[in-house]
Amino acid sequence: MVKNTVSRTAVLGAVVLSFLAVPAPATAVSAHAASAQDVQQSVAAPDLAGLRSVLSTARRQGAPGAMARVDDHGVVHRVSSGVADRGTGRTITTNDRFRIGSVTKVFSAVVLLQLVDEGRLKLDAPVNRYLPGLLPDDRITVRHVLSHRSGLYDYTNDMFAKTVPGFEAVRTKVFTYRQLVDRSLSRPRTGAPGAAYAYSNTNFVVAGMLIEKLTGKNVASAYRTRIIEPLKLRNTFYVHPDTALPGRYARGYLTPDQAGARLVDSTRQTVSWAQSAGALISSAQDLNTFTSAVMRGKLTSAAMLKQMTRWTPVNSTQAYGLGLRRRTLSCGISVYGHTGAVQGYYTYAFTSKDGRRSLAALANTSNNGKVLDTMLGTLESAFCGKTTAKRAAVPAERQQDAAQGAGPGLIDEG
Repeated sequence: MVKNTVSRTAVLGAVVLSFLAVPAPATAVSAHAASAQDVQQSVAAPDLAGLRSVLSTARRQGAPGAMARVDDHGVVHRVSSGVADRGTGRTITTNDRFRIGSVTKVFSAVVLLQLVDEGRLKLDAPVNRYLPGLLPDDRITVRHVLSHRSGLYDYTNDMFAKTVPGFEAVRTKVFTYRQLVDRSLSRPRTGAPGAAYAYSNTNFVVAGMLIEKLTGKNVASAYRTRIIEPLKLRNTFYVHPDTALPGRYARGYLTPDQAGARLVDSTRQTVSWAQSAGALISSAQDLNTFTSAVMRGKLTSAAMLKQMTRWTPVNSTQAYGLGLRRRTLSCGISVYGHTGAVQGYYTYAFTSKDGRRSLAALANTSNNGKVLDTMLGTLESAFCGKTTAKRAAVPAERQQDAAQGAGPGLIDEG
């Protein structure tokens, strides 16, 4: 039996970040009640015991391992439970690399906002201005794509209608961006351009196409030169279409749809079905550095950060900006970042408004609704602390985006 481990390290000159985990609280605070200016509130100390409890619960519910790192005003908290590799029994640690799924969308959005800063892109221009003839409606703008208001159908709904067969069908395939967009366009659109928020991976496939058209290079180069190297992210990679994770990593385990069936090792895959919507590999430390840098304005101009944080309501506790999510917790604190699910991995990466406390958390399984719900509790422990009223259930409104959240594909669990 692998024991939980906790460590606390003072880090001088480190990027300040932080995170805690506890079962979600009894009273949800409306996202609409949060100040339009997102006024920063005092943050209670992280509840490490609560965080440890959340990770242990995730293990009991089927995750081989779970871990979390909180960077908090120069102090680092590390918590882990379980194994990174079921075959060898190696303990999972916060130093392990892993597939981050939809957290990739924040990277893609940052690159496009940098291109706006450079005068090479306009947020309210039609996508077809830059990618002529790609989309069937000239009213779909870059802003619509980055805020999930394009109305483009999410092709992964069909691709992963059956969990394991869907995954095995694409595990080693290499898609072009155009092939993925064509899959979306073969289905009716979900709404008019600029209408209500409707999460779709197709939007960030289009984002990848824009990046490559405007920079003349692939997205791997854009991530590396514009984000990874400037922030010195030593554990962040875009290896598509290679299937292996470099260095030391946590293996991912996909839960089949059939109750009691054996977990499927889903570690090796091209993730070509996602690419700029979800194919990055990273670590807890790098994600905390990145989300903090985003909110502290280290990667874009102040004007572009303001655009990134213009919110579209999702439900009573969530709103979406441009590739960025705001979640309002039970204690009234709002946190900023993204979640990710790719076969075998559930990721949470959020930071406070000032970027001085950040959380990165991972469970190395997917298609497990109980684990998904439990890992949401890490935000409450990390940012609300011990003052949070404990409860086992997750607010029902979370399921608006997470109806797919327990599924096998790359989605945003909210």
